[in-house]
Amino acid sequence: MTAGTLLKRGLGYALALVVVLLLVGQLLGQPILLGYVATGSMEPTMDAGDGFVAIPTAVTGDVEDGDVVVFQARELHSGGLTTHRVVGETEGGYVTKGDANPFTDQDGGEPPVSDGQIVAEALQINGEVVTIPFLGTAIMGIQGLVQGAVETGASILGLTTTGSSNGTGAMLVAIGVAMLGFGTLLERLGPARRETTRRRSRENVIAFWTTLGLVLLVFVTFATAAMVVPSGTYEYGLVSTESPTDDPQIVAPGVTTELTRSVDNAGYLPVVVVHEAESNGVRADPGWQTIGIRGSGETTVRLSAPAETGEYTRHLGEYRYLAVLPPSLLVWLHGVHPFVAIGAVNGVIVGLTVVLILLLFGSGDLRVRSGADHVPLSTRLERRLRAWLRNRE
Repeated sequence: MTAGTLLKRGLGYALALVVVLLLVGQLLGQPILLGYVATGSMEPTMDAGDGFVAIPTAVTGDVEDGDVVVFQARELHSGGLTTHRVVGETEGGYVTKGDANPFTDQDGGEPPVSDGQIVAEALQINGEVVTIPFLGTAIMGIQGLVQGAVETGASILGLTTTGSSNGTGAMLVAIGVAMLGFGTLLERLGPARRETTRRRSRENVIAFWTTLGLVLLVFVTFATAAMVVPSGTYEYGLVSTESPTDDPQIVAPGVTTELTRSVDNAGYLPVVVVHEAESNGVRADPGWQTIGIRGSGETTVRLSAPAETGEYTRHLGEYRYLAVLPPSLLVWLHGVHPFVAIGAVNGVIVGLTVVLILLLFGSGDLRVRSGADHVPLSTRLERRLRAWLRNRE
C-alpha cells in the first residue's frame, strides 16, 4: 500500500469520525469532542456554521466568567443546546449572553443556567475560542439532504416522519454502522474481482476477529444508548411565598416540600438508577435504586425553599447503568465519574460476549458455503442435524 493510499484512507477515516462524533453528540444531547453553532449569536467569535472543540465539564473544572459554554436551554431554541458566553453569576445560576446579542439570555426570559444544564465548554487558548470554519455548515448540509431524502421516501411509502434533527442523527448513525457491517461482509463475500496482485485471503471466508469486532460494536452501541439516552437532568419549579397553597411546589420561605418521582425501566435488563443533586436545595431519597426487568420504582424528591421569596428552579440528575455489576460497585464507580461506570459496564458486556462467542464458535474463521441448488433446504437441514447428532454420540 502506497503512502498516498494510506493518506487518503486516513483522511477518510478522520472525516467519518468527525461526522459520527457530531451526529452522536446531537443524538445524545451532549457534544462529543466536537460541536458547532448554527446561528450568528456568537459573532465575531464564531460565525454561523463554525465548529469548535467541546470539552466535557467533568474535566474543565469550575465555570468562570468569560467561558463559552454549551448548555441545555429551557426557553432558547425551544429548549435545545445553546452555545453562549458566561458573563455573570447569581444565586440562581449563571448569566449567559451571545457575543453578538445586545442583551443577556436572562433578560430575554431564559432562567439562570445551573451547573446541571452545562454539558461542555468550548476550548479556548489565550482567551480565544478554537474554531473549525464551515464544519457545522457541512454537517447541516448533510442533515438537510438526508432529511429531505427521508421525507421523500416516507411520502412514497405512506409513512409519517417528524423530521427532527435527533431522528435524522440517529438514522445517520444507524446507516453508518449498517454500511460498515455490510461493506465488510461484501468485501469478504462479494464476487471475485480481477486483480493484478496475488491474493492471500480465502474466498467465502469471514475473518473471525472482523466479525467479532462488528458484533461488539453493535452490542456496545446499544448498551451505551440504553444507559445514556434515558438519563438526564430534571427540572422542578419552586415558589417561595408568604401565601403558600396546597400545591407542594408553592411553599412558605424556608420550608422543605416533598414530591414523588416514578422511575420506570422498559428494558429487559435490570438497571441501577442514581439520583444526584445538580443544584442547591434538592435531594432524592433513596439516592440510588435497582429497577428490575420492565419494572418501576419511586423516589422521594425533597425541595427546599430559601428564606427569600421568589421563584426558583431545582435540578436533579438521573443516571442509569445496566446492572451487570453489583449495584453498590456501580454507584461507587459513578462517584468516580459517570464515564467510568459506563466504561465498566461496557467492559463486562465485551468480556461476556467474547467468552460466549469463543465457547460457541471457537476462534477460527467462518467459512460460508452455498449448497447445491438441486438439494432442497429441508434436506440440507436434515443432513446438518444428523451430522450434529453423530458428533454428540
